[in-house]
Amino acid sequence: MIKMEHVDVLRNKKFILKDVSWNVKKGEHWSIIGLNGSGKTTLLNVLNGYIYPYRGKVKVLGKEFGKTNLQELRKEIGLVSSSIKYELNTNDSVLAVVLSGKFASLRLFEAVEKKDVELARNLLEFLHIPHLEDEDYGVLSQGEKQRVLIARALMAEPKILVLDEPCNGLDVIAREELLKFIEKVAKKEDGPTILYVTHHIEEVLPVFTHSLLLKSGTVFAAGESKELLNEESLSTFFGRTLSIQVEQDRTWLALK
Repeated sequence: MIKMEHVDVLRNKKFILKDVSWNVKKGEHWSIIGLNGSGKTTLLNVLNGYIYPYRGKVKVLGKEFGKTNLQELRKEIGLVSSSIKYELNTNDSVLAVVLSGKFASLRLFEAVEKKDVELARNLLEFLHIPHLEDEDYGVLSQGEKQRVLIARALMAEPKILVLDEPCNGLDVIAREELLKFIEKVAKKEDGPTILYVTHHIEEVLPVFTHSLLLKSGTVFAAGESKELLNEESLSTFFGRTLSIQVEQDRTWLALK
């Protein structure tokens, strides 16, 4: 699904990513964990072809960057991020916002087919918000907006779904509700490979089989989540002595 080999990203003579190698196989769901400034956003921009590496090789869905049409490739990558949330027209209906995902546009400019409307409604049903179909996007709660954005990202039936800190700004109840729906998406038989970006360890659900730990633009560790999300590994990663508690197969941490 994704193969990065010795990728460097240089900006203002400073390495934002340094010697990043990472493989994602079909059937895996990954959490990408790192503190602010660790390089998470830059990594996503590389994967989407918005930033070209200074050095190294990137292949996404078997297509090597520099030898493929990135605009076409992006249609196979669904993205949910805070930047998109604020660029959408607040007066558009929820249904129109979801349908716009079919064309990777911020507004619905093209004619839609009956099957597109049916898919959009099925996605709203799947995410338990069919009653919001005719509501203006701008009047929704933060949690509802995030569910709409996930439906929008799934509209093009992507092979990869990137969730960039989707729980930011949500209260604890809205966060837990959203995580349940993300888990539903991850468990879909024909669903996309999910990359879940966060700096909150407790958001790493059991369905995220693997984790990539980014620190200062380098890969600190990459592998199975159960092997990495432990007291010793995370204490070294964050550079602080931590205590770990596991509840419902999720890791919660505190400073000692």
